[in-house]
Amino acid sequence: MTTKSQEAAADISALLRARNPLLWIVTREEARVEASLFEAAASANYIARTWDVAQGVADISGVPQPGIGGADPGDMLKAIQQRALDGGNNERAVWLMRDLAPWLKDLTGAATCRSLRNLARTLPGCPRERAQAVIVLSPDGNVPAELAGHATVIEWPMPDREEIAAILDSAIESLPDEMQKKACSPAVRELAIDAAIGLTGEEAASCYARSLVQTRDIDPLVVSREKKRVVAREGVLEWYDPIPQGLDAVGGLDALKAWLDSRKNAYTPAAKEYGLPAPKGALLVGISGCGKSLSAKAIATAWGCPLLRLDLGALKSKFVGESEGNLRKAFGVIRTIGRCVVWIDELEKALAGATQGGADGGVSSDALGALLNEMQEQNGGAFYIATANDVSGLPPEILRKGRFDELWFIDLPTMKERVEIVKASLRSHNRQGVKIDATKVAEACADFTGSEIAAIVPDALYAAFSEKARQITTADLIAAASKVVPLSKTASGKIAALREWANGRARRATTPDNATTGKKKLDI
Repeated sequence: MTTKSQEAAADISALLRARNPLLWIVTREEARVEASLFEAAASANYIARTWDVAQGVADISGVPQPGIGGADPGDMLKAIQQRALDGGNNERAVWLMRDLAPWLKDLTGAATCRSLRNLARTLPGCPRERAQAVIVLSPDGNVPAELAGHATVIEWPMPDREEIAAILDSAIESLPDEMQKKACSPAVRELAIDAAIGLTGEEAASCYARSLVQTRDIDPLVVSREKKRVVAREGVLEWYDPIPQGLDAVGGLDALKAWLDSRKNAYTPAAKEYGLPAPKGALLVGISGCGKSLSAKAIATAWGCPLLRLDLGALKSKFVGESEGNLRKAFGVIRTIGRCVVWIDELEKALAGATQGGADGGVSSDALGALLNEMQEQNGGAFYIATANDVSGLPPEILRKGRFDELWFIDLPTMKERVEIVKASLRSHNRQGVKIDATKVAEACADFTGSEIAAIVPDALYAAFSEKARQITTADLIAAASKVVPLSKTASGKIAALREWANGRARRATTPDNATTGKKKLDI
């Protein structure tokens, strides 16, 4: 199977044969990319050489070539032009310029930029037998405007599954024979490859080596932690550590949980072979404090993948164009990470400008368009989970069927859910062994939100601790509940309007207590 790097190398070879004089490769991985570029140059009948400001020109083995050009970028570009024009030279060469990009910026780089531009204009007319081409290696694609018409920009792909698998196999093969058989079972191997998707080749190799040193095995968790550093390095997303209990930490929401569970394995090779489309995302709409954000955090644990928070509001900037750049950068990181859950909290606030006549200069409208396009086109395995409290603030485009896989409405918890929430909250405070009548506590919490029910457990713990640190009782929890003024009373009008909107528009996340009539039982 052809890897993405091999496909990129084939494109480079075609561009060289077409006599493109200037290629701009965007990558952080010099060593991995140069190996592919050497092959591409050879297939196009070019000799490849490298250049950097430390040692000047070197061949593909790294041996310096002191007789060609020099360490100064201006002198090097002049040497390339001279070789292209010199009738005594019959060598076709590709020059991989490692450190040229910083010398092309601002006024200090004006002379070098002009030299490169002149060279790009000259090279296409040189005789075929002494054709020359320049490849600039740079970590970003910010090509100077003066060179935009001459440079072909190519963003080099990150290692795909086949390349990551080869790196893993290489790490295992370096072990003694007796350790190779124990180092990585077939099931763990697939998890280790999945965990490394989104890392550079060097990062993946380093993680595998570290895991082998620390655990004498390939531990996917060691590899996954490296992705946290990747996210922190870019500064446009937040990494959240998933909830250890997963969906068990969420009381109720049985319909939503069943839907998520049915899509858990939709990213596996078997699912792809079956023809199953990968899930795109879900929008959770409902009353504040009823488990929307908690569910988003729990999905990553249930699915065994990283959790990233995309704060669209935080990416906005006062500088023209910077907000859009930040958003593109965030989507780039998401695609780099690969399989992950992307959480967008309070979506209606982040996109408020898109429904207010461009009150923010069109930034929110651009963000909405970019988000919808990314969800439509992305195939890297990201699952977008968005939450919203006020549907009136959401643009109608995002509510259309097909944007998200499903639109869910999360209401106040039913009696059955309240019992589950009480038990889940007791577990989260290490009180699962205490004899508590969860049904009586749930009855005392009629019309409470999930967060209001969860909050009475620490309140009861404070009361019990103040009385000689005794164990909490059912009476403590009921007493704590009696002091709560629930949101259902303070925002009854808003909740009624939200329920009316959800009727027929959204799928309910909970099976009603009275499933035969579809009506909710009231605790009166």
